[in-house]
Amino acid sequence: MILYDKLTDQELTDSLKKGDQAAYTEIFSRYNKLLYSHTYNKLRDREEAKDIVHDVFYSLWANREKSLPQTNLIGYLFTATRYKIADLLSRKQVQDRYIVSLQDFIDLSPEYSDHLVRKNQLRDIIEEEISALPKRMQEIFRLSRFEQLSHKEIAEKLNITEETSKDQVKKALKILRGKLGLLAFICFLLDIF
Repeated sequence: MILYDKLTDQELTDSLKKGDQAAYTEIFSRYNKLLYSHTYNKLRDREEAKDIVHDVFYSLWANREKSLPQTNLIGYLFTATRYKIADLLSRKQVQDRYIVSLQDFIDLSPEYSDHLVRKNQLRDIIEEEISALPKRMQEIFRLSRFEQLSHKEIAEKLNITEETSKDQVKKALKILRGKLGLLAFICFLLDIF
């Protein structure tokens, strides 16, 4: 009868490669507490530490035929544990960022979405009313408000007097104020939309 607690790590690894469950059990009892203590010190969470150690030992058994170390079993186990810890922390970091991002979206979304819908609706209404202005008045108004040309620049560009430019912009504003209502008109003038 083999006394597994007397075998070296290399002998246990060789037996494990052959599918020896008793060798696996001995490796587990030899290093479980040590790996758990190391993992707990890094994470400060008992359940996560247990899960990681169990994952490491599960991988050890599942990969026993293909990727066990030739020497230094404890080094192999600690390296596997470090990778599992790093993977967990990385996933938690991504998860935390996602949760924060989602919460920010939830916090802003109802008001922001509603605001955007209203803003777009008002912009469409304003554009519709500007398009309903007489062609020449519309052209002068667009040059004034959207291209920010002065009355003098508009007059030069369209071969009209500066006074005609001022008068047409003034009339356009009066028409729009009447059609849009005071609040929408003020928003338009302040270029909120």
